[in-house]
Amino acid sequence: MIQIPAVSVSVKPLFGVLVVSLSVLLAISVLAPRSIFSQTSFSSLSREGFDIWSVRRMVEWRPCKWCLQGHLTALPEKSNGYIRIDCYGGLNQMRRDLCDGVGIARLLNATLVMPKFEVAAYWNESSGFADVFDVDYFIQQMTGFVRVAKELPPEFASKEPFPVDCSKRKGQFDYLESVLPFLLKHHYISITPAMSQRRDRYPEYAKAALCQGCYSALRLTKSLEKKAAELLLAIPKPFLALHLRFEPDMVAYSQCEYTGLSPSSMEAIEAARGDKKPWTGDLAKIWRRRGKCPLTPRETAFILKALRIPTDTHIYLAAGDGIMEIEGLTSVYTNVVTKSVLLSGEDFKSMHGNTKAALDYYVSINSDAYMATYFGNMDKMVAAMRAFNGLYKTLFLEQKSIFRLIYRA
Repeated sequence: MIQIPAVSVSVKPLFGVLVVSLSVLLAISVLAPRSIFSQTSFSSLSREGFDIWSVRRMVEWRPCKWCLQGHLTALPEKSNGYIRIDCYGGLNQMRRDLCDGVGIARLLNATLVMPKFEVAAYWNESSGFADVFDVDYFIQQMTGFVRVAKELPPEFASKEPFPVDCSKRKGQFDYLESVLPFLLKHHYISITPAMSQRRDRYPEYAKAALCQGCYSALRLTKSLEKKAAELLLAIPKPFLALHLRFEPDMVAYSQCEYTGLSPSSMEAIEAARGDKKPWTGDLAKIWRRRGKCPLTPRETAFILKALRIPTDTHIYLAAGDGIMEIEGLTSVYTNVVTKSVLLSGEDFKSMHGNTKAALDYYVSINSDAYMATYFGNMDKMVAAMRAFNGLYKTLFLEQKSIFRLIYRA
């Protein structure tokens, strides 16, 4: 069995979706005693007085299940109306919005209708909640926590909901003050959850609904789960799931400056930049020093070797097909596999971006170990679910210290 060394740190799941929304400056969150990671000390990797393994979490984590242990508060006899959650971005960003939406619906005593996935701008395609998640299972699991309607009553079925703007992020966004009046007036509204909300201030019944929705009610469709199980079975064991973020759009969004890339990579990045112009000169160094830049595949290989992870380790690349400079990783770690290689056939080629992302999510939460090179929405969701399920073999890199380690800056 391959042994991958790492640091052992006691980790408890964070309450509900806080694990999802607080990237906290997580340095290294890892591991259960029985792990494909060993307990080797990393003090030998300290350089010039700093230790990249020394950062710890800022707050103590509380299990999400604590909300569900007490008596479940009964739902009010009458709902205040219907609310639709409009979710934007990639799959895991939409999952985050949906989790938040469940808590908001319970907070406002609203009936939740099937969420709308706005994927056209992100994936340039059309796929909805029912293409990824089991609708009937979701409704059944939410019974007693929040009302969920599979279909709207006739008076609303042919109408679009009244849109309520939740984008104002000055301080704490209060849904009871800012959204409930619209719900009581129009009876059918749509929102996109504000990122500035304070879930820790929710009453326990809303926290319980949020927890149940995020961790217990979202199951892939039967056909998609079957495909994901086939993919997991095809990966040689044990393996490390690696979420490597070095696609052109991600690099462009980061506004980071890179040198030494191939002309084709530079061209792809420039084509994706739009108005996201890169920082240059000293500003670029400051930006990178703050940990804002995704690691290149070559830098990732350097870190894996610094972790003393054997170069023959089986690695599942949980990422899209557009990763640039991938040979920087595969020239060192030769057992790297992707879903596009393991799952061939027309059915895979015809899958939506969201359903492909769901495969990566499924494999990542069930992997022997998980590592992220850039702490994004998927990494937060995967870390939360792995922690919730007691899978502590999860590694995040403290980006600021990684910069100092690689560049000795």
